Amino acid sequence: MSKRAVILAGGKGTRLKPYTISLPKPLVPVGDMPILEIIIRQLTKNGFDHITITINHMADIIRAFCGDGSKWGTFIDYSLEDKPLSTMGPLKLITDLPENFLIMNGDVLTDLNFDSFYNEHVEAKNIFTISSYLRDQKVDYGVLEVGNDNKLVNFIEKPTSSYKVSMGVYMANKKILDFIPKNLFYGFDHLMLDLIKHRNPASIKIHSGYWLDIGRPDDYEKACSDFEDNILKF
Repeated sequence: MSKRAVILAGGKGTRLKPYTISLPKPLVPVGDMPILEIIIRQLTKNGFDHITITINHMADIIRAFCGDGSKWGTFIDYSLEDKPLSTMGPLKLITDLPENFLIMNGDVLTDLNFDSFYNEHVEAKNIFTISSYLRDQKVDYGVLEVGNDNKLVNFIEKPTSSYKVSMGVYMANKKILDFIPKNLFYGFDHLMLDLIKHRNPASIKIHSGYWLDIGRPDDYEKACSDFEDNILKF
């Protein structure tokens, strides 16, 4: 069965400066390989034979590096945004999307089994499936719990909370295209709220393996360190 993936690679990578001054974020290297190449190799290994890369910022550099995908044994084409359309808006420009397809950000490093993720979504007949990760967030301050009389009732020193966060990896049924306006800025958040509003919410699949969104310098540096220490293996 042919499998299609869309890699979102049109962003400017502003949060990752100075690494993205001369390179688009998906081509920033982890170890000896750009992030985008790691993703393409993973998708190809998991049976994805058609990959569409959405491009905008430094589009020509990404085209020149990836070409038609033949060097990785897959087929790559491109969808060019004339203006930023956020995360879901670019999908409306792709006219040949199949019934079900994978969507992912071009700056995600994970050991997720993309093949299983694809198949489970199709079998469940979901409209949208989010791969989710349990992430701890530490507050670097002492937290005060205050009563109605403005008296301290509890004190927590630098607490840590856990949140289920989106990994930036999704499976979608093409029915979502009905919600996406043409040529307008429309993000993941807009789509999720619209699906909830229309009583057809996304499904969540928790991933307990490796995941890093390298949009920030500290996460990028951790990815490079994990690679050097052989923790990050693909």
